[in-house]
Amino acid sequence: MSERGSTAARPPRQSFAALRHPHYRRYFVCTALSMMGDSTEHVISYWMIFQKFHSPALGGFAILSHWLPFLFFGVLSGALADRYDPRRMIQFGMFLFASCSLAWGVLFLTDSLQMWHALVILSVHGLAGVFWGTPGQVLLHDMVGTDLLPSAVRLNSTGRFLGLLAGPALGGAVMMVFGPAHGILLNVCSFLPLALLMWKAPYGPAFRKEKHPPRPIRGYADIFASIESIRGNRVIISIMLLASCSSFFVASGYQSQMPEFAQDLGHGDAGFYYSLLLAANALGALVAGFALEASGWLQPKPLTPFLLLMLWCSSLIGFALTSSYPVAVMLMLVTGFVGLAYDSMNQTLVQLNAPPPIRGRVVGLYNMFAQGLRAFSGITIGVGGSFVGVHWSLALSAMTLLMLAVLLLYRIRPALLATEGTG
Repeated sequence: MSERGSTAARPPRQSFAALRHPHYRRYFVCTALSMMGDSTEHVISYWMIFQKFHSPALGGFAILSHWLPFLFFGVLSGALADRYDPRRMIQFGMFLFASCSLAWGVLFLTDSLQMWHALVILSVHGLAGVFWGTPGQVLLHDMVGTDLLPSAVRLNSTGRFLGLLAGPALGGAVMMVFGPAHGILLNVCSFLPLALLMWKAPYGPAFRKEKHPPRPIRGYADIFASIESIRGNRVIISIMLLASCSSFFVASGYQSQMPEFAQDLGHGDAGFYYSLLLAANALGALVAGFALEASGWLQPKPLTPFLLLMLWCSSLIGFALTSSYPVAVMLMLVTGFVGLAYDSMNQTLVQLNAPPPIRGRVVGLYNMFAQGLRAFSGITIGVGGSFVGVHWSLALSAMTLLMLAVLLLYRIRPALLATEGTG
């Protein structure tokens, strides 16, 4: 694909355009419910394992197990989505998510949770995300097409954070009303609507207007072939480099450490303060999604993600170093707002610029870097927190990322400006 062709497509400025698509509306609701279930499980399980083991290292493993499957299998899942039916992959992912909630519930109910149980369930949960992540993004393009894609990606990210916003509130509520065991068992129902929607949804390879010869799945060789296919695309390469840095050093590594942040910042019931910090982060993202959709601000441009990432790092540094709980809540709001804008713009730019015959592989490659390398934020923040404390491990990680983003922007800015000029 030429650079002119890769930058020519521009999203419409109509607000909430994707929600006018009837099938996407149902997909949006079901995805938000699944994300709510995912978030609720995290809130309850992270709180219970923190109370039982008080281990920052286990919190770090939660990040490793959640994201390493994307690193190892991200491109493979994209290749499978190119060749086979992504709907069935999503359904299998929902089955794994539901199984994890069921397993947590039984272990909490019988008071038999051991360290190795937590390690196994967290690993299965991470694998489930691979069967949902890349296939879900490919299906999104099949559903709404190129014109509505930027709106759909942003709304999908908004739906994700809508689930994250409802998750802490719901997780805290069910822990108080039903207890952790019965609450997480009830959470199994959150994954059923999306699985049922995928049963006969008219999307996937069999319904695509553009037919491409099926490509053989070559395992890890697809990684190098996908890199070669996009080597000349400056937009995708710059986005992947930026996403690699942000995922390696920070990503969501601070979220599994929120119980300790809440305990250090709060006064009284740390469970309430813990949920409120997560809810503030999700609320900021939710506000960003609706505000950006309604206003048409921040149209996808290759330079904008760099500026958003720098703002994101600055807010995280402030959060890590503040000793004021109200200031921490406000900074979590800012972090969520900027984080959604950054993440949705990256996804949009990658999908708009990916060659159609290998869209799944390219999206999988992006997820390998943007999602898979998040595993190492569990080391930089979680394991590092065992030595210097989670406050300083987060602050130092965000400072390092900020410096790398500035250096990368300095090196690649002329090439990106030239690319924009050809559009």
